Amino acid sequence: MAGASLLTLLDDIATILDDVAAMSKIAARKTAGVLGDDLALNAQQVTGVSAERELPVVWAVALGSFKNKCILVPAAMLISAFIPWAVTPLLMFGGLFLCYEGFEKIYHSYSASKHQLADEVAPQLDDNIDLQEYEKNKVKGAIRTDFVLSAEIIAITLGIVAEKSLSTQFFTLSFIAIIMTIGVYGLVAGIVKLDDAGLYLSQRPGEGAWARFKRRFGFMLLSSAPYLMKTLSVVGTIAMFMVGGGILTHGWHWIGEKISLAAAWVAGFDFVGPVVAFITPSILNALFGVVAGAIALLLMQVVNKLKSDKTAS
Repeated sequence: MAGASLLTLLDDIATILDDVAAMSKIAARKTAGVLGDDLALNAQQVTGVSAERELPVVWAVALGSFKNKCILVPAAMLISAFIPWAVTPLLMFGGLFLCYEGFEKIYHSYSASKHQLADEVAPQLDDNIDLQEYEKNKVKGAIRTDFVLSAEIIAITLGIVAEKSLSTQFFTLSFIAIIMTIGVYGLVAGIVKLDDAGLYLSQRPGEGAWARFKRRFGFMLLSSAPYLMKTLSVVGTIAMFMVGGGILTHGWHWIGEKISLAAAWVAGFDFVGPVVAFITPSILNALFGVVAGAIALLLMQVVNKLKSDKTAS
């Protein structure tokens, strides 16, 4: 009997692990957009910190990210256990926030003046600034940013595993939380030290072919680091619209059905039909996300204006 019970327990564990692996794969794919933006934002948060303090700052933010997820995962489990009906509204809100955040980035990138950009850089160049306080504020800001993005990742993952058992939900959420944190901050650490690695290689002595190759490779790393940051930001923004728009269209079933019909109609074209049909849902989801983000930003601006007018009066 004891052997049979042990085998039953092992079979249950294997089933849970199989479900967790399958759900984690889906969740990782769905949260890829947030991951790209998380990478870009957190890498940017470290700018202005001295080279020898970059990795300690990344480590401090990573610890803060783990603490954020220690709050978010139990909160998600409580929601799933006691108010499961709130999962879909929270997921929809997370999708709308993704679209809003993506459109806000685009809006501010075009509306920011040179004077505002100079003001942002000025604290980094001020010799009288308290560097410890500046670094502490950087870490706090990065942890706040991480909390919002982590909440989006947890909400998206919870929406995927909402119909599964509580044990599968817990292990999937925990797995995604750990893997995403390690992945994001490991890559952030690599990105912020990319220019240092390039500088080190570009200054290597020697006249041989291998030495010349290392110097050329170092110069390439130095020149590509700023473009990598920009590419991460652009790709992350596009992915935010795709993921956020996809969440919204999935929640509003009639819109999702129209997108499916559009993809089926495009598939009827010769030669390019299957390829275009494959990318049509992503394109339409992204366009819907852009529109939703623009409306959300407009509403927020109206609300803020009304609040400021009320305060002034």
